Order: sequence, then structure tokens, then C-alpha cells
Amino acid sequence: MEFLLKLFNDMIQTTGLVHLTWGNVFLILVGIFLIYLAIVKKYEPFLLLPIGFGSIVANIPATDLLEPGGLIHFFYLGVEKVIYPPLIFLGVGAMTDFGPMIANPSLMILGAFAHIGIFIALIGAKLLGFSIFEAGAIGIIGGADGPMAIYVTQKLAPHLMAQISVAAYSYMALMPLIQPPIMRLLTTKEERQIMMKQMRPVSKTEKIAFPIVITVLIDLLLPPIAPLITMLMLGNLLKESGVVDRLAKTVSGEFMNVITILLGVSIGSTMKADTFLTIKTLEIVTLGLIAFMTGTAGGVLGAKFLNKLSGGKINPLVGSAGIASVPIAARVSHSVAIKENPYNFLIMHAMGPNLAGVFGTAIAGGIMLVLLGVH
Repeated sequence: MEFLLKLFNDMIQTTGLVHLTWGNVFLILVGIFLIYLAIVKKYEPFLLLPIGFGSIVANIPATDLLEPGGLIHFFYLGVEKVIYPPLIFLGVGAMTDFGPMIANPSLMILGAFAHIGIFIALIGAKLLGFSIFEAGAIGIIGGADGPMAIYVTQKLAPHLMAQISVAAYSYMALMPLIQPPIMRLLTTKEERQIMMKQMRPVSKTEKIAFPIVITVLIDLLLPPIAPLITMLMLGNLLKESGVVDRLAKTVSGEFMNVITILLGVSIGSTMKADTFLTIKTLEIVTLGLIAFMTGTAGGVLGAKFLNKLSGGKINPLVGSAGIASVPIAARVSHSVAIKENPYNFLIMHAMGPNLAGVFGTAIAGGIMLVLLGVH
């Protein structure tokens, strides 16, 4: 009998049960909650489902999945070596029509208004005692651009990758919850019902010239972010050229799906209880939420200002799309508008500021890297 008990005890010792902590249990439950939001509430399931699953796996002890040589360890090398962000940008470029931004360049300024959250979070981080490099990485959460957040964090404060990447992607997925109350609070019913006039058609020549011109300008002026902008514009050129449809479809389809899975699981796997459950994490998550909220408010107030200048022709709801999460933020602007007026299709107008937000985040990140002497 003693032999059997010893055998059973030895077997238990080889499992993860004896190493399971309350922190592990808590983050496993967090992972399950994220999966619930993805499946039941349908809050950006392409992001939340793999992140939630990664959180669960990261907190199951003794699997060695995250250890050097483990499966997810190899996945995470794509984050550590800054491989995934440019590849995500390649796919986004192949999926994106920059026509709305080209057709109405005046709305590009909303990308600047909506990025006030970056600087508020940066200042807040400094006041909490973070270094200037850490504060810069935390601030970029406010741009609502996951790949850019990973890229800048890996350059400035790689030790904060878990907290910043999880905050950035989680808040991006939860934008349908975060943004609408702020948008309604800062606008009147009449403003939300404004119907904007149809945009001018954008020629094929303009769409082909755009990625080439942008690549040259931004790569010359802000070399630190050249990998991201180069891939974004290459993907867009594949789409708009019309001569490599097979490549454009592959990059925006199966290729993008594979990278999204690897990136989502990698981000979720950073939520290990022993390193993630700290006061510093709580501070970063709080600053990230403040950045998203103030960025949304800044965009809406900026659009209200433009609406006054235009004589009432701009719906202030498009301002909230000035943060960079494409096309999530534009969809939120559209959904709020259509609840006020079922005939008000604001999605294409909101895509202009939304795409401008991508460049706004990239420029803000590039300026940070240049000023801090990071390449």
C-alpha cells in the first residue's frame, strides 16, 4: 500500500497541479473571460480568442511550452525579434483602401487630435516614476495600434512587453465598449445625425502613387519606423496595382490569418502570473485606458471644431476614429451614427481619420525613437 501511495505521490509531483498558484488560477480565469467576450459578445474575436487561450496556456505549470525550445517560445521569437509587426502591416496594407483618406485629406488632422492620449499617458507614466524610455513605450498604447506598440516597446522597454502588448490589444478589442459612451457624452443628438456628403472618386493613378510617395517620404524622414511603413505600403501597392491579385489575396488572407494566430497566442503567453500580476501592470493598464479614453475625446472634440469651421458639414463621430485601430474604430463611429439615423452610413467617412491615425501613431513612435536616440 505504501508503495502505491508513493507511486501516486510521485506521479502527482510530475504534474502542474503542485505548482499551480492562485495567480495562475486568476489569469486562467481571465483567459476564459477573454474567450467568452470573443465568442459570446463577439468583441474582436480574432484578437481576444488567441490572446485568451495564450493566457490560459501560460499559466499551466510544468508544460515547458514557454521555456527555451518550447513551442510557444518559438512563437514569441516573432515578437522578440520584431518580425510580426511589419508582417501584420503588410497584411493590413493589402486589405486597406486609402481612398477615403486621399479623397478628404482635411480630415487627416483628426488623427492628430485623437493622439493626445499618447502624450497624456506618457506624462502620467513619468509622474508615476517610470523612466523616459518606459514612459514612451507606455504612451504609444494610446495610438491604438498593436503592431506599433510592440515595435516601439521592443525598442524602448522590452521588459514591459507583456503589460503593454496585452493592454494595447485588449483595449483595441474592447473599443465597442469604451468609445460609445464618450462619443455620446461629447456630442448632441443633432450632431450625431449629421449626414456627410459623398466623397469624390479617387483615381487608380492616385491610389498607385500614394504608397510609393508615402514610402519615400516617411522612410527618409523617420528611418526608425521604415520597416513598418515599408511593409504597409508594399501591401497596399500589391492591392492597388491590379496586376498581382494572387499575391494581394494571399497576403491579406491566409498569410494574415497565420500571423494573427501566432501573434495573439504570443501576446497571451506573456500573461504569466509571476511577472504579470504586479502593481506596475495595474499602473500600465490604467494609463492605457486613460490614453484610449482621452484619445477618443480628443478626436471627437477636434471633429466638433472642424464641424463648426465647415458650417455643420462634418459629423463629430468620425473624430473618434482618429485613433489607429483599423477598421475597428471606424466601425464604432459608424455603429453609433446608424443608431441615431439608420440611413447615415458613416463608415467610409470614418475610414479617412482612421487611416490617418495609423500614420499619426507611426509618426509619434518614430519621433520618440529619434529623440531618444533609438534606431
